[in-house]
Amino acid sequence: MEKSEVIQKLSVCGLDCSRCADYENGEIRNLSSKLSELLNGYERLAKMKAENAPIFNGYPEFIKILSHFAEGTCGGCRSDNVKCPLDCQAKICRVERSIDFCFECDEFPCDKQFQGKLRERWIERNNRMKEIGVENFLIEQSKMPRY
Repeated sequence: MEKSEVIQKLSVCGLDCSRCADYENGEIRNLSSKLSELLNGYERLAKMKAENAPIFNGYPEFIKILSHFAEGTCGGCRSDNVKCPLDCQAKICRVERSIDFCFECDEFPCDKQFQGKLRERWIERNNRMKEIGVENFLIEQSKMPRY
């Protein structure tokens, strides 16, 4: 895997955008779209099943959530179409300092990025990328749960 491919998947702060539930080219979006297609027309059966399995009363809400995942509207933190809910200074630093990842900055770890547990995880991720390389970091992250 080349660094350019890694840069498309990992955000500047080290989060794996490609495995985010909102990522427009991610697996969650693709699988949700496929499941939506496979369940097309299931509403009628869900109503019938609800008589014996009340959990199916929640099927319309499930479909709303599934549809949301299937939309996948975020282009990732390096795109112009960022939907990440995190208030992240790294996106600005990337442009101002011409860096790909926070650990590449002379001021890492700066006081501008995150607070509390999120800050600790940000520092850990960046130190790990620096230690093993971004390509190996992405491989390592892909074997771990995203959430």
